[in-house]
Amino acid sequence: MVLTPSTMLPLSTPAPPFQLPDVVSGETISLDTFAGKQALLVMFICRHCPFVKHIQHELARIGEDYANTELGIVAISANDAANYPDDAPDKLKALAQELAFKFPLCYDETQAVAKAYTAACTPDFFLFDAEKRLVYRGQLDDSRPSNDKPVNGKDLREAIARLLANQPIDTDQKPSIGCNIKWKSGNEPEY
Repeated sequence: MVLTPSTMLPLSTPAPPFQLPDVVSGETISLDTFAGKQALLVMFICRHCPFVKHIQHELARIGEDYANTELGIVAISANDAANYPDDAPDKLKALAQELAFKFPLCYDETQAVAKAYTAACTPDFFLFDAEKRLVYRGQLDDSRPSNDKPVNGKDLREAIARLLANQPIDTDQKPSIGCNIKWKSGNEPEY
């Protein structure tokens, strides 16, 4: 495990397009899936990472709390499943079903989408406005597996609430921290 922070992609960056399979339904998910939504949350997660395990129930709660609202949500796993079999699509499907995710969980086999978003760690969060421009790329909250702080999604939830209320979002954002994305050999990004 390599402790890795978010790359902090510049705010206002347009959401990179993607077309990825949902590991549960098999449907192809893309930006168009969320057309007409006021906001879109793209989360890079996986199954085996202790940082994701620590917050997975809060991610499920966010999905539940924002189901059928103006917030679209998609989770993406880009880890090398050959070397990290717990992050293979069938295991991701089991995770999504076990936690009753109300959002698609997609598998980025080529890792091209993770690279396009400059995703660096799991978890990594990217919140976009109605024009699909980046407004938040910070942490879920101050909790970490070893610091005894509550997992409440405070930072991300505040950004979502402000965006949905058409209020400005603080640009002073703390990067997410987690395990590095498990890149395929020779596929490591240079950011």
